[in-house]
Amino acid sequence: MDSVDPDSQTPYYQQLYSILRRQIDDGVWRPGDRLPSEAELGQTYDLSRITVRQAFEMLVNDGLIYRRRGSGSYVAVPTIQQGLNRIISFTDDMRQRGLHPGTRVISTRLEAASADVASRLNVEPGTEVALLERLRLADGEPMSVEISTLVHSRCPGVLDSDYAEIPLRRALADRYGIHLERAAQEIRAVPADMALALQLGVAMRAPLFYIQRVSFSGEGVPVEYLRVYHRGDRYVLYNELRG
Repeated sequence: MDSVDPDSQTPYYQQLYSILRRQIDDGVWRPGDRLPSEAELGQTYDLSRITVRQAFEMLVNDGLIYRRRGSGSYVAVPTIQQGLNRIISFTDDMRQRGLHPGTRVISTRLEAASADVASRLNVEPGTEVALLERLRLADGEPMSVEISTLVHSRCPGVLDSDYAEIPLRRALADRYGIHLERAAQEIRAVPADMALALQLGVAMRAPLFYIQRVSFSGEGVPVEYLRVYHRGDRYVLYNELRG
């Protein structure tokens, strides 16, 4: 068993953090497993509960464990990194990561475009738009809620397909010859309201990544206005920068 070295210049809590992190990385503790309590770990490694708590805080901050009030500390499911420099469907993204993608259609409807939606899709306010709201899952776990809005006249009957089985991008390409070539997006953090918390299985006001994206065809026509709410505990957004 790994042990804490009393002669090391590294603080005890950092040594314990490294031990627990290595055990998580090696699969000794798997996602969903309950870790020993602060008292149990303190006894095992001859450390104070304050020292153990400091190590736990570091693991929580790294997204490696999470706490349930009155229950204990548990190993978190690894987060998913999503790049910001390419357009990729959720289905393809999850498959490339070795995860099984799933989709539940929450709602579909036709409605009149608000002034904000109309400006993003370059149409007049009141223009008929098709709205598709989906819950996205990876290995059965809720990951994000996506709300797609499209100008209905550009893809008439688009809501007739079964989007629990067919990716929207494929339907646009196969049925309408529309290919998404580029996109512009905005990202910010928002708290989960009651509806999103229930759909995503998170606490009220849990942090979410909120993405607003307009995707364009090769002719420069805005095709889709997409709003995405990613679970903040399951996603890491990254980009590569060069000087």
